[in-house]
Amino acid sequence: MEKKGFRDIPIGGLITKAGSAEDYNTGSWRTFKPVRDEEKCIHCLICWVYCPDSSILVSEGKNVGFDYKHCKGCGICAKVCPKKCIQMVKE
Repeated sequence: MEKKGFRDIPIGGLITKAGSAEDYNTGSWRTFKPVRDEEKCIHCLICWVYCPDSSILVSEGKNVGFDYKHCKGCGICAKVCPKKCIQMVKE
C-alpha cells in the first residue's frame, strides 16, 4: 500500500466497508501490550466485555490470550481485571 498524507485518506478512514476492520493490522500503533498471568486468571471475562477492540481471545468460556494484531494497548483490560492478572508491558 502506498503511503499517503492524511488528506488523501477517504472520509471515515481506510475501513470503508462493514466487517473489514479485521483486515487491518492496527496493533502496530501500540506502545504497551497486555500480558496475562495464567495462574491468577479466574476467566471471569470482564476484560473481554470491556475490550474496545475485541482483542481478548476466548475459547470454551476461557481467556486464551490476546489478538495482538488488533490490540492497541489501551490498558482497559488490565484496569478492569479484578484479580490484576493482566499487566501492561512495554513493547
